[in-house]
Amino acid sequence: MKDLRMIVLFGVVMTALLFTLQSGVWLSFLMMTLYTVLLSQSWNILGGFGGQLSFGHALFFGVGAYAQAIAQLQWGWNPWLAVPFAIAAGTVVAVLLGAVTFRYGLKGSYFALVTLAFAEVFRILAVSLPFTGAGVGLMVPLRQSLGNLQFASPRGYAALLLVFVMAALLVTAWLRYSRFGAWLQAVRDNENAARAVGVNPLRVKLVAIALSGAFMSAAGMCYVQMFQYIDAGIAFGSTISVEALVGVIVGGMGTLWGPVFGAAVLYTLGELTRNLFGELPGLSMVIYGAVLILIVMFLPRGITGAGASVRRMLGMDWKTRTAHGAQPTTSREEKARV
Repeated sequence: MKDLRMIVLFGVVMTALLFTLQSGVWLSFLMMTLYTVLLSQSWNILGGFGGQLSFGHALFFGVGAYAQAIAQLQWGWNPWLAVPFAIAAGTVVAVLLGAVTFRYGLKGSYFALVTLAFAEVFRILAVSLPFTGAGVGLMVPLRQSLGNLQFASPRGYAALLLVFVMAALLVTAWLRYSRFGAWLQAVRDNENAARAVGVNPLRVKLVAIALSGAFMSAAGMCYVQMFQYIDAGIAFGSTISVEALVGVIVGGMGTLWGPVFGAAVLYTLGELTRNLFGELPGLSMVIYGAVLILIVMFLPRGITGAGASVRRMLGMDWKTRTAHGAQPTTSREEKARV
């Protein structure tokens, strides 16, 4: 399968970069790019392939982040043991949210607003409850060691993120070619028609939101280990949700590589504008927003959609030139022989 070969090649290239880059700046850049890609790919599973647009994906991110921090600080768990617990917690919350919303047929803007509302409810709870650190948040002690899942260099965190990004890419490729992926896309395109041919929309969407929540909570877990701190504003704020969905919109919804390209382009653009115009408060965000608007306006199918269109045009042009050029060449050859 071509996609599988490309995923393996992507993993090889990223691994080579991890071992060859020596600059802490470039390793941090690679780490944060992979983190942004994981956010986007998580949203793409539910929003791109499932057609369920979420404005509150930070809900799963925050649950995973807080579960990781609480397991370490409150219960004394080893961070490695807390990783599956954090992912499972985010997955369970995603399934519960899906069971409440999908069972009652919420979709489109209604589903988006409900996810946003649930994220806000969890933010208020995190600010109020003592075991979440209330408004202060939770700070993980700095104890750099492999056994404590803390690394002296961004290289270790980038490697951890690469594992989850590769897993998300493999799941996305599976959605493109598997029978379940066909069911999910059928539900996205026409839920009534899918039900008429024997597909169970509720079950299909629950699996999709569970996968999406699992990878989003994994991103939250990685955030806690990278920065050793989490609070309610970071965990359940709108910033995480926006980062997740914007990369998919720019790169191309419902595609394998769209979230990768979109997240990489947006993070690079954000860093460039901050470095070039950081002295002027707000200007970097204005430029970032303007470029984003232009991309959405002129590339409605995202970067990958535009690339596919260009390839089709070039392919059609090559075929046209070949078809028109074959006959004159033959005629000249025949004249030369005569």
